[in-house]
Amino acid sequence: MTQKTALITGASRGLGYALAEQLALQGWNVVALARTVGGLEALDDQVKSAKLPGAGTLTLAPMDITNEDAMRHLCRSIHDRWGGLQLWVHTAVHVTALSPAPSVDMKDLDKSIATNLRAASFMVTMVDPLLRAGNGTAMFLDDPATAQRYSATYGMTKAAQMQMARNWQAETVKTGPRVLIETPSPMATATRARHYPGEDRSPLADPRTEALRLISLL
Repeated sequence: MTQKTALITGASRGLGYALAEQLALQGWNVVALARTVGGLEALDDQVKSAKLPGAGTLTLAPMDITNEDAMRHLCRSIHDRWGGLQLWVHTAVHVTALSPAPSVDMKDLDKSIATNLRAASFMVTMVDPLLRAGNGTAMFLDDPATAQRYSATYGMTKAAQMQMARNWQAETVKTGPRVLIETPSPMATATRARHYPGEDRSPLADPRTEALRLISLL
């Protein structure tokens, strides 16, 4: 098949939604993964309503990224149907309520580790062969909000995820797959609103604009 295939993890809102939408409108076959069924259905409706000639297709995957059996099944299905991936963008993240470092809730920490670190690391093991087969690219997105006050739970787990991505990037320079680590412009998303309550959102970038910029880097 000549059509390029992308997996977007965390595709039901924010930048993940915008990336899945714009890639599909540009002709990609997009596997859109997220827990929020309503967000995925809205994404599908948005792409179909555009009615663009040459638009690609969306395959909705309403799954929990922390369910390792489900991720194994998904990646096997991608292999069997398309043979590999040309792109994986990981935007799935768990963001907790703000709290000072001495008041970190251990249940929140466990959930953040499960989503932001363990699930991301497990996906690397599953997706790496698909990207190798498809001569593909993985993209991770760094977040300066990890250094903000009252963001210890999110900050420490997201920082660990990014370190894992940097390790993978360094290990694959000569062998592939290509691993990109990018820092998106500040955007008007729900995640940012958690870290900057009451912020004036008018100067913030639109997720679709930022999605197009990131796609151009490919």
